[in-house]
Amino acid sequence: MNYDSITSLDLQCTCVTCGGIDQWKELMKGAVRADKRKINRLVKRLLPDLYDNLVLDFHNPYNYYRTEKHLVLVHSAIEYFITYS
Repeated sequence: MNYDSITSLDLQCTCVTCGGIDQWKELMKGAVRADKRKINRLVKRLLPDLYDNLVLDFHNPYNYYRTEKHLVLVHSAIEYFITYS
């Protein structure tokens, strides 16, 4: 995946607000580990309020994921499903 080609991000939902386990399974379908540092940089640039609210400049022990449609940022055991283009 070329993270440098991403020009927009939009927070679609979190695992808490997505509408249940079936929706969560659909959102996570095909998920693979993603580059946490590159995603944090994208969020800092394109979703600065989310970056500040989650205080992503501090250590976050969770792994991030990506699918064909989403970047999945995990913070405090909550998955944030972010669409990208």
